[in-house]
Amino acid sequence: MLMPRKVKHRKIQRGGSIRGNANRGSEISFGSFGLKSVGSSLVSSRQIEAARRAMTRYIQRGGKIWIRIFPDKPMTKKGDETPMGKGKGAVDHFVAVVKPGRILFEMDGVKKEIAKEAMRLAAYKLNVKTRFVVKD
Repeated sequence: MLMPRKVKHRKIQRGGSIRGNANRGSEISFGSFGLKSVGSSLVSSRQIEAARRAMTRYIQRGGKIWIRIFPDKPMTKKGDETPMGKGKGAVDHFVAVVKPGRILFEMDGVKKEIAKEAMRLAAYKLNVKTRFVVKD
């Protein structure tokens, strides 16, 4: 699963709601087809890996896939049955902050129909609404 080798701050504040649209990473850069987010959400490294597996299994040994998001935000979780107080919990997993318009995955080297179906299968694994886009 994806996670940073090293972080500046081990535990960070979660912050409020995810507002605004994606400025960076909103265009297809590497492949011919892409999966673009329509909504905003925190996508975990497990979800990214599940989506990647779904795509690679469907296209079998054809084509190439690029993952355009990286989970670099640590999320903490307290142990079960821990009373209130007693500090912040330990880092449990990492998430990627996804804003509307962000390209999540790119694909090249396969036909449009195959790429569309592979992206559809990947979209089921993510907790953000997406749409299939083609490079102009």
